[in-house]
Amino acid sequence: MASAREIRRRIRSVKNTGKITKAMEMVSASKMRRAQRNTEGTRPYADRMRDVMGELGS
Repeated sequence: MASAREIRRRIRSVKNTGKITKAMEMVSASKMRRAQRNTEGTRPYADRMRDVMGELGS
């Protein structure tokens, strides 16, 4: 059976892993929001280019 010290060390390790995971989730969410904002910014340009290409094709 594991000693009390080993159990405490394992609990601390699991807590630290949880903190790291939470930080990674926050970074990922921030990057996703930035990518979505960038995509929204280019949408009018892409829509207009699609219209122009359609006019050239007809």
